[in-house]
Amino acid sequence: MAMSILAVIDPARSRVEARTSSGRVVGLDGDPPEGDGAAPGPKETLLAALAGCTSMDVASILRKKRQVADAYEIAVEGDSADEHPRVFTAIRIEHRVRGRVVPEALRRSIELSAKQYCPIIAMLSAVTTIEHRYRLTDDDGAEHEALVAVTGPKGTRVA
Repeated sequence: MAMSILAVIDPARSRVEARTSSGRVVGLDGDPPEGDGAAPGPKETLLAALAGCTSMDVASILRKKRQVADAYEIAVEGDSADEHPRVFTAIRIEHRVRGRVVPEALRRSIELSAKQYCPIIAMLSAVTTIEHRYRLTDDDGAEHEALVAVTGPKGTRVA
């Protein structure tokens, strides 16, 4: 399945307007002084795509497992190399869930996304290490935290 993007660049401001094949517009901007910082940069957008990809997988799997998440947010952090091209050298993902969710169901849902379903994880794991964690507050208020997996160029290690 092919996808396409047509990007129009404002060369005076380092501003990019990318139109997807479905007609949606994504704005990108460079950091000052090249851009005005009015939109996210390309690397921020990549981390946002990673967060969206894995969280959609996990939410879908949890629903299929009949787990009821009242709240779900995801935090993604990336460390960049000091030298150009300043690629990500490590990425950390933390799934933060609250509700009637069994810790093992959440752990397995994250593992499936990390190892099998999320294409953004698969692509980024080819070149950098990604740590996948969760923090769960269950219906009784108990806190559960765990490292689920580490994916990267050397393969996947499940915790």
